[in-house]
Amino acid sequence: MKLGLNGLGRIGKLTLWHHVSRQYFSEIVVNLGRNVGAGLTDIAAAIEKDSTYGRLSMYLHGHKGGRVIENLNEEQGTMTINGVPVTFLRKARNPKDIDWQGNQVRLVVDSTGVFKDPTADPAEGKGSVRGHLQAGAEKVLVSAPFKIQAKGLDMPEDAVTTVMGINDDDYDPSRHNIISAASCTTTCLSYMIKPLLDHFGAERMLSASMVTVHAATGTQQVLDRLPGSGATDLRKNRSILNNIILTTTGAAKALGLVIPEMKSIGFIAESVRIPTSSGSLIVLVLNLQDELDNPIKRSLLNSIYEEYAKTSPYLVYSAEQNVSSDIIGMPRAAVVIESSETHTRTASIRVNLQNLKNLKCDIGSASPILEVPLTQAVIYGWYDNELGSYTNMLGELTVSVAERMV
Repeated sequence: MKLGLNGLGRIGKLTLWHHVSRQYFSEIVVNLGRNVGAGLTDIAAAIEKDSTYGRLSMYLHGHKGGRVIENLNEEQGTMTINGVPVTFLRKARNPKDIDWQGNQVRLVVDSTGVFKDPTADPAEGKGSVRGHLQAGAEKVLVSAPFKIQAKGLDMPEDAVTTVMGINDDDYDPSRHNIISAASCTTTCLSYMIKPLLDHFGAERMLSASMVTVHAATGTQQVLDRLPGSGATDLRKNRSILNNIILTTTGAAKALGLVIPEMKSIGFIAESVRIPTSSGSLIVLVLNLQDELDNPIKRSLLNSIYEEYAKTSPYLVYSAEQNVSSDIIGMPRAAVVIESSETHTRTASIRVNLQNLKNLKCDIGSASPILEVPLTQAVIYGWYDNELGSYTNMLGELTVSVAERMV
């Protein structure tokens, strides 16, 4: 089977790295939609070198690695990367105009970050993710959370959001043609939440909040610049080289698609961007209803993650003291739990029953106080938001979808 790849930004380039290393697909067709530099030689140079992960040859074969990009043919737009034939298309940017059918591509990964609305009409504007289907693809994976622009529209029946190893069974190959792989933050967060939900149940998880301390992304500015017309968040135009920048994340909403039980739990998600190229951290805070005779301790939480890591290839339990650069490139780790920093505090909260809604018993004229044992837990999870975590997890999902195609 051939794999189509639309876009060669950060995730697109590293997805190409993943699949020329994995060699599951017999050929890869990359749509650039435009000319790049002086031609194929410059494209090859951009693929070979990376400021965060080093050279592709080192990634594939270590320090003994030799030349891995060969057989450049400018006229045909082809080259061989680690023995895998790769064809580059440089004409169409609108998905409906990409020649997937002519190149016999049935499965496409869209990594542009542009086409995220599964309800959008391929004939309008600059195109839609559905345009890939119109152009001949049978299945499309989107390397970002879905974002429906029109108010009141529901998720289409043929679209689904999955995280490999969490809810990939929700994908129905007979029904779903557009699959979102969520985001790097949602992927990490789902692996922090799922083991605890399995152990405690949703009814004992009273509330949750998270902050992701996130590396810079390609949408941020190197130096300060004027905001565009109508911009409301002026911080997005400030230099990421010099600032810690408050921003937003859609992780809470996307998590509800991946783990539906979270929809019944009060959850807040925030994001802070910092001046690093990759390697991010989630600080998860949970309020768990406790038991008076058996309070929740950090040792219990760590044991839950440690046991989960024995059966899941995507959760890493670490007893080491890590920093962000230690996580960069760690293969297939959706999350690395920093067990040495797990903290808990148990106390009783006092609730005045007269302030509760829908209380169905007669509490009289007094002000009865209910004491509820509660444990607040803080858990730290590292993730390489580019190659190590997200791109490798996206690659796992891509192969899983390909294996179920007839």
